[in-house]
Amino acid sequence: MSVTSVIGLQWGDEAKGKVVDLLTEKHDVVIRYQGGNNAGHTVKFSGNTYKLSLLPTGMLQSHVQSVIGPGVVVNPEAILNELDSLIAGGIDCAKRLMISDRAHVICPWHHLEEAAFEKQRGSKAIGTTMRGIGTCYREKVGRFHAIRMGDLINKDRFADKVREIVPFKQIVLNALDPDSEQLNADRIIEDYSACADRLRPMVADTTAWLLNALENNQRLLFEGAQGSLLDVDHGTFPYVTSSNSSGCGIHSGSGIPERAIDTMIGVAKAYTTRVGGGPFPTELDNDLGQQIRVAGNEFGTVTGRPRRCGWFDAVATRYSARISGVDSIAVALLDVLSGLGELNVCEAYNVNGEITRDLPSCPDALRLAKPVLRAVPGWTEDITGIRKFADLPPNAQLYIQTISELVERPVQLVSVGPDRDQTIVITPLPGF
Repeated sequence: MSVTSVIGLQWGDEAKGKVVDLLTEKHDVVIRYQGGNNAGHTVKFSGNTYKLSLLPTGMLQSHVQSVIGPGVVVNPEAILNELDSLIAGGIDCAKRLMISDRAHVICPWHHLEEAAFEKQRGSKAIGTTMRGIGTCYREKVGRFHAIRMGDLINKDRFADKVREIVPFKQIVLNALDPDSEQLNADRIIEDYSACADRLRPMVADTTAWLLNALENNQRLLFEGAQGSLLDVDHGTFPYVTSSNSSGCGIHSGSGIPERAIDTMIGVAKAYTTRVGGGPFPTELDNDLGQQIRVAGNEFGTVTGRPRRCGWFDAVATRYSARISGVDSIAVALLDVLSGLGELNVCEAYNVNGEITRDLPSCPDALRLAKPVLRAVPGWTEDITGIRKFADLPPNAQLYIQTISELVERPVQLVSVGPDRDQTIVITPLPGF
């Protein structure tokens, strides 16, 4: 049995997609267990670029079964658009996708509610992607007005639910924002029923299917979305996503026992980025931060929003590694730091005169945290063609060793460019 998980250790956008793609060849099933189409993975190989949002990265490998688990929230139109894009690119994938009948459905009122809530918050808006993710998760927890994929593919049940929900939601939307778009139950039923006709063959009890696959010794690979610091329970609340984006969410989001996981790999950029609001102790809100943003193409896969950039935060990354129990780290985008001169790594925080290596649980305390930086000499060499760790410039090796020391996990893989082959494997990955 081989069960592997790849999760992000920062605020998302850590290049998890590339690591998952590298591992996919040696696995039979790739599972997405949380999030929605607010996440994004970019995978590059053979001169092609693939941008995935809802679909697991396993869709790019012809031998792999891809599964969207019950912990994911699904926008039917978005997932069909994504499938059609891959099919148009020559990837025959529709028969290799399975969607949990327990996964919840994002509906038009979720988008409108989210926009109204953010508008009400004004300067205190938390910076959501406006895709209805959080409001759908709220409905899931509230239970009363929730719609699941199993409901969507049942034509009569779906129509009954929409006609029950729409009048209530219209009252809420009118109260929040009198200028809000008006909902039309018949149009929603028509549009979503058309999506349901295409999705129906893909919807199944994925929990039972995965448990059977596990017992039949199939090789499973779990693919995290967003990053551990955005975990709704363990992240920098309230500036988080609405699901358990750390390794803590694997069991609840898939139905597979966490004890079944053999290897947990955490992915971190060689620097730190964040999208939206919230404290960011190592942020470089200056020309250097802009230089990193441009060199790393730090703009959202899904939204296109520019990401905030800063020094590598070993305090936050160590915290994420500990709560998810990662065995090793993959460091991505090391090439972006080439030529920057002296580099810094945050090894501790100074919070009101107290030095700590623990991530504050209170956002106000994190906002007060001043990074205690360790200087590491930089390098000027182009490292994008290097494939062995020993061939990296000595200062680049020292930088990786510093990250490993401060996060207290071995670095197993280093990415020096976006393509599959621009990867340094320090110790063998699962199945390699």
